[in-house]
Amino acid sequence: MIKKIDHNNMGKSKLGWLTSWFHFSFAEYYNPENMNYGALRVINDDLIQPHTGFSTHPHKDMEIITYVVWGELTHGDNMSNIRTLKRGQVQYMSAGTGVFHSEMNEGNELLRLLQIWIIPDKIGYTPNYGDYKFKWEERENKWLEVVSGQNGNAPIKIHQDMNIFVTELTNDNTLKYDCKEGRQLYLVLIEGEANINDITLSERDALEILDENIEIKTETNAHVILFDMSNKIIL
Repeated sequence: MIKKIDHNNMGKSKLGWLTSWFHFSFAEYYNPENMNYGALRVINDDLIQPHTGFSTHPHKDMEIITYVVWGELTHGDNMSNIRTLKRGQVQYMSAGTGVFHSEMNEGNELLRLLQIWIIPDKIGYTPNYGDYKFKWEERENKWLEVVSGQNGNAPIKIHQDMNIFVTELTNDNTLKYDCKEGRQLYLVLIEGEANINDITLSERDALEILDENIEIKTETNAHVILFDMSNKIIL
């Protein structure tokens, strides 16, 4: 089963300094029938104006991934971490028992990022931070695993049974991914256009995928992020 989520039907917020598309209920967008997809609680596609951003604020008991689409993200937290990340680079924070952090666009260009929250497998973890500056070519026309569970192989490991992959397909390419038994997938077309199992996606569209393998076909470039997780219901 595959369900398309048109980005035009997503929750949306315009605050001047920040424009956001909400895949799931968040802030002023509330939909009790769209709270999460498995352990995936939040995907916010954020556009942050230069010299603005999210000032210091708290988080607790959530696995938080930030994927920079373009621009520069500057992170700071109460664990003494200060980092600046660019296109295709990934930041991880396990909020655990509590953490304060900020995410700012200190540059002169617009910043676009995906803010991703994942429900942890239990509460009360010790807060932790990490980031990884993947090379862009590592994802060209193939899957690059950027995040895995604690027993996985990705350089970023989270407290949940979830794997996150990214790819950029160049012109006239195809790429497959098998949805294994007991798993479900959530796919976001970050940039470009693609055809997936005869479903046409444009920039920011998404798919919920259950018990079905996929094949991505593209005539132009397509930048994709894919979440592979247990199909056990997470409340």
